[in-house]
Amino acid sequence: MNAYVFEEIAVGLTEGFEVTVTEEMFDRFLDITGDVNPLHNDAAFAQKKGHPARVAFGMLTASFLSTLAGVYLPGKNSLIHEVEVKFAKPVYAGDVLKVSGTVSEVNETFRLFWMKVTVTNQRGEKVLRGKMRVGVLDERE
Repeated sequence: MNAYVFEEIAVGLTEGFEVTVTEEMFDRFLDITGDVNPLHNDAAFAQKKGHPARVAFGMLTASFLSTLAGVYLPGKNSLIHEVEVKFAKPVYAGDVLKVSGTVSEVNETFRLFWMKVTVTNQRGEKVLRGKMRVGVLDERE
């Protein structure tokens, strides 16, 4: 886990990680949210709608942004204030996602920064794009 302090946050700073989406993630997300939409839960329904398999919940994909801020940038000193996302392409079980964020603006007065975020699949296709506003907590233990 990273532990950037506010003074280390600068425009252009980039962090990221990879994650493989699994069927188990679909099931666990369903258990947590209760989202029973058949596009996410019924392979035959998803195929009738033109997809090769169940489509991952958009918010499952977006949830990796919590990991981006809370573990990588800034890490343990993170406090997410705002997230704005656009879902560009569907995600399926087996997809390997690269989640990345780049600092685009820093506000010293309020000790926060804006980060442009992207999630791409193993083919390099952007599946999510957006921005986050993240506060950096005082680094005192």
